[in-house]
Amino acid sequence: MEVRTAHVVEGAVRGDLSCWERLVDRYWDMVWAVVRAHGLSGSDAADVVQTSWLRLIEHLPRVKDPDRIGGWLATTARRESVLTRRRLARCAPSDEIHVLVDEVGPDVDAQLLRDERDAALWTGFRRLKPHDQMLLRLLTTDPVPSYAEIAAALDMPVGSIGPKRARALARLRRELVGTPALAA
Repeated sequence: MEVRTAHVVEGAVRGDLSCWERLVDRYWDMVWAVVRAHGLSGSDAADVVQTSWLRLIEHLPRVKDPDRIGGWLATTARRESVLTRRRLARCAPSDEIHVLVDEVGPDVDAQLLRDERDAALWTGFRRLKPHDQMLLRLLTTDPVPSYAEIAAALDMPVGSIGPKRARALARLRRELVGTPALAA
């Protein structure tokens, strides 16, 4: 004589290990079949099966109709399978890694040092007077405008651009003195 599912569920809720084992024995194959129907790999399917059983443990005391625990488990396994497939679709492995990674690849340490240096340089640059910033920006644009264009843009004599550039660069150097990223 088979024990009603509701009695087995109630026993499992009370902590009766034999009732829990009966639940697992009764529904294990069904949960696996639902998960396998979603085409997951072996390890992903095993994770989903375990997660489905974990969800049952978490919700077992609140199950409203214990006689329908099989349907609850099937629905949970299906939902977990769909969630896992979505998660895996976002980060699908590829054999074409060489397309994503530069073959030569920059030296990571050198790149970090360049990034640090650039950040320090921009911090020092932002400390300059706005007029110095504008002059240096104009002198480093591509293509570089003529001195006549720079003089017109900044409302200054053409002959003063060179000396003002030298003073702006000197002020920038002073801003950067003692900056660890630029000491090397």
